Amino acid sequence: LLRFDLFYRVRNPAQARNPARHRRMAALAPSARFLNIMAFLRSSVTVGDECITNIPSRPPCLGVFDTELPQGGRKQSAISRQAPPAGGAQRADKGNAMAVKTEKHGDLVVISIDRPAVRNAVDYETATGLVEAFRAFDADKQRLAAVLTGTGGHFCAGADLKAVAAGRGNRVTLEGDGPLGPTRMVLSKPVIAAVEGFAVAGGLELALWCDMRVAARSAVFGVYCRRWGVPLVDGGTVRLPRLIGQSHAMDMILTGRGVGGEEALRMGLANRLAEDGEALHGAVEIAERLARFPQRCLRSDRRSVLMQWGKPMHEALQQETLLGREVIKSGETVHGASRFNDGAGRHGDFKDI
Repeated sequence: LLRFDLFYRVRNPAQARNPARHRRMAALAPSARFLNIMAFLRSSVTVGDECITNIPSRPPCLGVFDTELPQGGRKQSAISRQAPPAGGAQRADKGNAMAVKTEKHGDLVVISIDRPAVRNAVDYETATGLVEAFRAFDADKQRLAAVLTGTGGHFCAGADLKAVAAGRGNRVTLEGDGPLGPTRMVLSKPVIAAVEGFAVAGGLELALWCDMRVAARSAVFGVYCRRWGVPLVDGGTVRLPRLIGQSHAMDMILTGRGVGGEEALRMGLANRLAEDGEALHGAVEIAERLARFPQRCLRSDRRSVLMQWGKPMHEALQQETLLGREVIKSGETVHGASRFNDGAGRHGDFKDI
């Protein structure tokens, strides 16, 4: 609002010299002031790498978009050509000590969005930090599973609209990483989402990208961006109907309503329900359990699940068999069968595996 007032004074010097008129402007209702700001923001249109505006003093670009399919190679935007900040996965963020926090615990890694002041909303720098953190996890042979969470009692509120207004908007391109970072990545190892508080808009899409979701009872999933005309561009319209069916997905996507933890569990959006404050603990428990299983077989079966979408049944079954044969050839299957023969894991016992 302050930025709008300053802009109004600069662009309207006559009004600035009229104190009575300016006081009337300052007394506008919050809703009216919001509409004025949105009208100002809508006056900018971003096309490709250019920010086109009808205002002489150009405001920051609201984002970066590819307007057509790239030909002859990847099309890069002005933002995507910028060198990434130094410091690896833990990168500095204005107003927060670190935007992305990575903590290694034995075979696991916990990756946290650490911007509690904005309910862990993701700007461009944070999206890049998430990509680097998950890329490092996938390359780390010692870490077998990851947990994605947020600090300060919330998972993620989506894209940081304040950063968008300040010119640090997320990339929206046809190739490369997703606007919120890792949402186009296909990892070789599982990721569990630990959801407390809000997982809305792009935050919902980050949770959908994970293999499983542990939700607190008071957690809220929702397409809250429906209210502002912000589209789902991090896989929400693709993954949500695949996970919970088109009927439930259409309800959430079209109405934008919030879905609590218990309803999310019933519709299959959440895999486990935890008491408030215990979602991270529940997600770590699952990740630890996954890390105990024979890894070549686990990753092969997971890969088959991810790759079968869009394939005819016979092709999907052939692919499953080909992947399974590679596991058998590795010797992992024979080793497991020998251990069972020696008495391990009888009667569904998972303790000694």
